[in-house]
Amino acid sequence: MSLDLSTPETVARARADLRIGAPVALSTPEGDALAMAAERATPERLTALAALGPLDLALPARRAATLKARAYDGDLARIALGADFDIARLRAAVDPARALDAPLIGPFLTRREGSAAAHRLALTLCKQARILPAALVVPVADAAALARAHGLTLLRAGDLASADAASVRLAPVSVARVPLEVNENARVHVFRPEDGGEEHYAIEIGQPPRGLPVLSRLHSACFTGDLIGSLKCDCGPQLRAALAQIGAEGAGVLLYLNQEGRGIGLANKLRAYALQDQGFDTVEANHRLGFEDDERDFRIGAEILKRMGFSAVRLLTNNPAKVAAMNAAGVSVTERVPLKVGRNPHNHAYLAVKAAKSGHLL
Repeated sequence: MSLDLSTPETVARARADLRIGAPVALSTPEGDALAMAAERATPERLTALAALGPLDLALPARRAATLKARAYDGDLARIALGADFDIARLRAAVDPARALDAPLIGPFLTRREGSAAAHRLALTLCKQARILPAALVVPVADAAALARAHGLTLLRAGDLASADAASVRLAPVSVARVPLEVNENARVHVFRPEDGGEEHYAIEIGQPPRGLPVLSRLHSACFTGDLIGSLKCDCGPQLRAALAQIGAEGAGVLLYLNQEGRGIGLANKLRAYALQDQGFDTVEANHRLGFEDDERDFRIGAEILKRMGFSAVRLLTNNPAKVAAMNAAGVSVTERVPLKVGRNPHNHAYLAVKAAKSGHLL
């Protein structure tokens, strides 16, 4: 029996390392490097990394644009950190909420020559770890040797792509009857992805026939809207309205996917909220943090439905992107069922941006 870690296990460990502030060794055909999450950097770690060689701050092009840093690599910028780049300037460059801590942090010198392969790998890993997409990257001669010597996780080029399929391979973990206010005949299923990511839930009401399109809702977790009644979004009302409609029909499935903040995580969503208070809309706020408009993976929802025996749905959504994603993932959407609820004076601008920039049919 082999005790070696599989690729998905190695990637999961690397994500966890970044979250706790530990460096990760990266090996690519273009060169090896050591990387760590910029938001978890300490003065001591910053000094230690800088001692290994020329240190870069890797940022997505969207974040780099807000700092007026040239992204010569197209999708990212490699900012060369000089000896005078201290921890305060680093944090201000990485997190817009810290900008006032060091208002004069530019101009930035970005690298044009050399490979950005390791930097790209590090940024993708940061996003998967639900931390700010910003990484400190320093080249090293032999990442594997460094990993062995210091007990670091070693990630190779191609590991993330190889592990991607594991994120949408989900195994049923448990199921139990849970009587609901909307319908007492309900069960909650828990599914766990092979890549060690967060578990996702399916709320099945009644006995929906597997051979017919099932009334279904893909609902992304929203702590603020679903649990504490935030008025900044329409998530809570959509959750309750979808459950009520499925309950009234007597059969259907609501998927509760742990992809908070359109896939960026609660901490980053609240960072975006703080930017919205400064006048940026929801899409602009995501971009200033370095994220895309929507980082969710709807293949997860399609996989859960298929595991439950469904191949077609009547989808409760205002988002055409969900319809397209489900069809692409092999679950036919026979009908889009509108879900227009939750408008209030606090979220009218947010809903307008969803319609204008994200294509929601509101």
